[in-house]
Amino acid sequence: MDSIDTRVSGIGLLEEPGRSVLQMWGEVDSALRPDASGALARALDRNLPVVIDTSKVEFIDSTGIAFLVQVCTIGRDEGLDVTLVDPPAVVSDVLAMLGVDELVGPQRKR
Repeated sequence: MDSIDTRVSGIGLLEEPGRSVLQMWGEVDSALRPDASGALARALDRNLPVVIDTSKVEFIDSTGIAFLVQVCTIGRDEGLDVTLVDPPAVVSDVLAMLGVDELVGPQRKR
């Protein structure tokens, strides 16, 4: 994601010096699977710490949660530092409800 994305919902990668910022916004569901695959592949190719920004997520279903777990698991298996930053309640509540908040790991404030 090299420029401002005006879609209502999406998953993209902002390539910053020294880190990759995985941005998720709007309604995160199975319709975004192609976006998710592309963003994850680019983040892994960059081989830099990954920051996951879900601050603009309004809804997330099990597909979106599975993607978060996948990013954290694969990224860490590849030796990357992966951090979910200050998720909104709509994300953190679903992570906790499904019992996968520990798989995503510690969440930090901005």
